[in-house]
Amino acid sequence: MRIGIEAQRIFRKKKHGMDIVALELIKALQLIDQANQYFIFVKKGEDNACISETANFKIVEVPGLTYADWEQVFLPIYMRKYKIDVLHCTSNTAPVLCSAPTIITLHDVIFLEKQKQAEPVSNWYQELGRIYRKYIVPASIKQTKRIITVSHYEKDRISDTLKIGGEKISVLYNSFGKHFEIPGDKNQLVDIRTKYNLPEEYIFYIGNTDPKKNMPNVLKAYTNYVEQTDAHLPLLIADVSEKNLDSLLEKLDLQHHRKNIQLTGYIYNSDLPLIYAGAKVFLYPSLRESFGIPVLESMACGTPVITSNTSALPEVAGEAALLVNPSNLEEITKALSSSISNEILRQHLIEKGLERIRAFSWNLSAANLLTIYKTI
Repeated sequence: MRIGIEAQRIFRKKKHGMDIVALELIKALQLIDQANQYFIFVKKGEDNACISETANFKIVEVPGLTYADWEQVFLPIYMRKYKIDVLHCTSNTAPVLCSAPTIITLHDVIFLEKQKQAEPVSNWYQELGRIYRKYIVPASIKQTKRIITVSHYEKDRISDTLKIGGEKISVLYNSFGKHFEIPGDKNQLVDIRTKYNLPEEYIFYIGNTDPKKNMPNVLKAYTNYVEQTDAHLPLLIADVSEKNLDSLLEKLDLQHHRKNIQLTGYIYNSDLPLIYAGAKVFLYPSLRESFGIPVLESMACGTPVITSNTSALPEVAGEAALLVNPSNLEEITKALSSSISNEILRQHLIEKGLERIRAFSWNLSAANLLTIYKTI
């Protein structure tokens, strides 16, 4: 079988969720399948060493100026050139006109929910992406042979939102990279603190300007914690700019707490394990997630997790995290205080987290994916 995998963005230097998922699944497929021929369709980028060709895995650079023309114009041309039997599109959308059966990984339908709720998007790039998905997803879904999504929660959301029978949707859990682990050499923590100018202890939060990340409530709850605690820890925030943070603090009238907050900017995936491991607690009270890979990454690094009791997060975290109502500031503040000061609770969460992560594996997900390919 000649299998094409759309992985347009895996060569970009600053990868995010969907890029990492595609990359990890491809690497796992390389380990378990030597029988089928794979063609990994990518866009030219700086990080072209993140994956290597093997005897049955060929990397194909496809031209294109934008995401849309790359996917809708050039990808179908290259599919015909390489005589693809089945195409797996990994990032929510697919070519509308396609010469082979398609499988789409639809990570979520949040963009449709936002449309209904009239929530603002963060910038023009996200707005263009939302408009593109609004038209392309329904059109491509009609033709696809199978939809893959990342949790049972999201499967139900897709089925309800797009009016698709559950038998057409398969759940393939995400996992975490093997490099996410408790560091064996404590000097590594010293090095990462020096590199990012980190404090000895901190609360870690990965946020951005997307409303689902719940950053206003995180800042409010954190300032409540600071005001209630004498020896409070600083808040370390990744992936947020100075401008966005200062603007939000001003809007919330919390400028006087800026001194307690430190920004890292974008953290490369190779550095993330040590950032997690150096944190006293990982704070992830999102309003809406289809999975939540950072929950597993933090657990794998031996760091207690506070996350939400909504969407797919309880499905991922199980009983290994403190689950809070992401809209309840008192619950978030209380969870912060107890996870930092209560050593018995901390050890319980660490042990439960290390046990929980054993339920997730990229190799297992890749094996299930290979079964879907064969079925198609």
